[in-house]
Amino acid sequence: MPLHDDELHIDEALVARLLRRDRPEWAELPIAEAGGGTDNRMFRLGDELLVRMPRTTASAASLRKEREWVPRLAPQLTLRVPTTEFAGAPSPEYPAEWAIVRWIDGDVPDTGNVEGWSAFGHDLAAFVRELHAIELMRATRDGGLSWYRGGSLRDADEWIAPYFDGCRPLVGDELDIGTLERWWREAVELPDSTAGPVWLHGDLRPGNLLVRDGRLHAVIDFGALSIGAPDAEHAPVWDLPAAARDAYFAAARLDDATWLRARAWAIGVAVSGIAYYWETFPEFVTECRARLRAVLTTADPAESVR
Repeated sequence: MPLHDDELHIDEALVARLLRRDRPEWAELPIAEAGGGTDNRMFRLGDELLVRMPRTTASAASLRKEREWVPRLAPQLTLRVPTTEFAGAPSPEYPAEWAIVRWIDGDVPDTGNVEGWSAFGHDLAAFVRELHAIELMRATRDGGLSWYRGGSLRDADEWIAPYFDGCRPLVGDELDIGTLERWWREAVELPDSTAGPVWLHGDLRPGNLLVRDGRLHAVIDFGALSIGAPDAEHAPVWDLPAAARDAYFAAARLDDATWLRARAWAIGVAVSGIAYYWETFPEFVTECRARLRAVLTTADPAESVR
């Protein structure tokens, strides 16, 4: 089912046709759908490559951003990150840019493959510190590098706030939306962060993290790469088990205001995700509901560094 009203038609046959036209040396490699997120569908190409197909023409801009900046960031990061092997141009058959990237072996973190959640949280915090410490290289918070999650909660409130009412009838008594909305509102009233601007991955949800040999091995999908305040970067930590969250926050040493803004971002992204994708992307809705349950179990910044 399409996730967006303007979603492009994408399937394995389309990928095969584009390969025959643009990269015939790869056209005989097996193609298998490899999942996708809200912006891209992905197809495994042989053993070493991955095709990324934007769902809309607008989301193709993220591929250009990755091609330009990830190669400059990668040498300063300990964990593996994707490298682009080919950039496909728009065509009458598929009117968006597309990309082929190097496949990175690993699995999405879960209880069966993570050796220790505390170590995982510590490793993730180390990655975030490394990324945020990289020089901006004259890049500014402008255009594709000005994604909303690097900005102000107050600016995002205009479009996120209505989603609380949209979410209520969908989740019923499962989640205390009233408390979540109150925490969102209290954070909106806080002063904006004075930290940054820094490089932000923008979407460190578990689906964009890869584990190998029990440890965090790679961070993928830099489509949300931006420059801005670091608050929202910490929000996906609520998608992880409590031991990982505790270790992350202990290593990150966030001040209370930053922690509260990060929690608000966790709430706002999840509430809007439930309301927007309820009918079209049930897997993501399940992820958002789990995040909000985790948020509700940790009500105080001090509890995150115990």
